[in-house]
Order: sequence, then structure tokens, then C-alpha cells
Amino acid sequence: MNNEAGNKMKRRDFVGKTMIAGGMMAPSAGLSALGRKDIPAPAEEEIVIEKAVAGRPHEGKVLAAIQPHCDDIAYYAAGTVAKLIHEGYTAYLIRTTNDDAAGSGSSYGERVLNNELSNEAFARVMGFKKVYDLGYRNHRMDEYNIQEIKGRLIFLFRLLKVDTVISFDPWDHYEENPDHYVTARAVEAARWMAGMNTDYPEQLEVVGQHSVIERYYYARGPQVFNRIVDISDFIDRKVEGNMAVVSQGSGGNSGSNLRKRLAGQGKKLPILGNDDRTADFNYIKHFMLDKYSKQMRGTPSDREVGKQYGLEWAERYRYFGPSAPGLQEYIRDNAI
Repeated sequence: MNNEAGNKMKRRDFVGKTMIAGGMMAPSAGLSALGRKDIPAPAEEEIVIEKAVAGRPHEGKVLAAIQPHCDDIAYYAAGTVAKLIHEGYTAYLIRTTNDDAAGSGSSYGERVLNNELSNEAFARVMGFKKVYDLGYRNHRMDEYNIQEIKGRLIFLFRLLKVDTVISFDPWDHYEENPDHYVTARAVEAARWMAGMNTDYPEQLEVVGQHSVIERYYYARGPQVFNRIVDISDFIDRKVEGNMAVVSQGSGGNSGSNLRKRLAGQGKKLPILGNDDRTADFNYIKHFMLDKYSKQMRGTPSDREVGKQYGLEWAERYRYFGPSAPGLQEYIRDNAI
């Protein structure tokens, strides 16, 4: 076999393996909504299924959910947040922008206020202990010095003694929103630096260094993921969380608005029921999170993701957990 023929075979073999590895990830997932239909899905990693655990095994642990906008955690991670809070986590919600260029409201001030109210309402529904707003301008986070953003996050991670973070994936190659990828990169750098006494040492006069151990990172479109979280018991809480975000997005009161619009035309969708709450709930659960998820959220249906793994509803993540035992642990366990 000559070199050219061998190279062609290697290329064919590589493409075949890539397509098989990424097969369950729907290469076009979410891309119609994002305008990127020709990007292949990345190869997936070994998958771990995380199911709900009885009792409160995470009592005493702290979760920080970091989102650029008031609808991000609601869209992509509210099921996992609800699960972890149910299992004992104390949770905090950190929003990096003020959402001033998105959502309802005819003026700058109205948009900021409406999105702040939605953010607070979402936090109440989900059970977050407190909300922190960093207040950066919407869609302009790439003009800010990331060192400042990291410094503020490091302080919060140390102050709150955060064990686990949920946010956008800092290694997602297909994200176009600067607020998403700047926030993601700042979170990953901050959680790494928070445990070092050489970074922002002036903070250590009031807070101790603290390492963030676990990370759940989500993404839109093609995604490298290694963890599927079963949210079947928490899907209704995720729906209710999205219902609270009335200022923007595909959730909130979209169902009741559609119901009223159809009624004005003498029409009705039976799935929307006979009252506004039923309309909003069913619209989010059956349209936004399932049937039309790719168009509305840019990500595959939570129901379809779950179905692939024998679950009713699920969310997917690139997950990082505690490191494997190292030299210090070996010395501790074996020194005589």
C-alpha cells in the first residue's frame, strides 16, 4: 500500500470513529437556532449516569450556579440545581450581567429592573439562599478585564466556601455569545485560583483560601459531555423555575400569551388547558424543554436526552469531580 492510499484509509477510519463516537449527540443539535448547521459534534467521553439519592447526602456542601443572564440556569441546568438542593446543598445564584439589552421593557431601566425581578423570582422558586449580581453590561463582557471578573468570583468562592459550581462550559468551541464564554472562562480560572494562597493574597485577610472541587459545565449546540443527570423527579421544578423568568426567553408566560392570542382568533390548543398557569406550564414542559427545544434553547430535548439512557428526563454536562488519590494520600496511608 502506498503512502497516499494509507493516508486516505486513516482519514476514513478517523471520520468513521468520530461519527460513531458522536452518534448519540445529534451533530446538528441546536444549530438551526444558532445558525451553524455544518459543525460536526465533538466525540463524547465515557458516560456516567447520576441519579437522585435518597436523604440529604450533600448536607453542609455549597453550590454556586453562575449565569450571565437570568434565563441561562433555568434553561440548561435547573433540573440538576433542584436535585442537588433536594440532596442537601446550600445554593447561591451568581449573575454576571445586568441583562440591560435583553428582555421586556421599552427603556434601559425597565429592562434591567424586569430581568432583575425575574432573576429573583427564579431564585425563590428554586430555593437559592441568596443572589449576587455582578452587573456587567449585557453582550459586552468581552470588553471587561477578565482579571477583575476572576477576582470577584474568587472572593465569592472563598467567602461562601463553594464546593461545586454549575456554569457554561469554558471549552465549548461553538458558543458565539461573549457573555457566555467570558463568564465560563472566568469561572473556571477563579475556581482553580481560589484555593491558592498566592492569588489575591489581600483577600486572605478576610476570607480563607478555598478549593472548588466539582464542576458541572453545560453548553449549547455540539457538546463534549461525560455525565447524564437524571432530573425525572425534578422536571416540574425546572418548569416552574422557567415560568418565573417572565422578562425574556421562551419560558415565562409564553404559554398564556399564546393561549390568549389564539382565543382572539377563535382558536384553541387543548394542550394549553383552560387557565394561564396550565398554559405556561405545559408550553414550557412540552414545547420548550422537549418538542421544540432545539429551536427555542439551542439544545436537544431533555426528554430525548433522557430517553437515550433509559431515563424519563435528563440534563447533560462535562463534569469534573474530586481528583484521584495522589502522592500525599499514599504517604498518609502507607508511611510507617
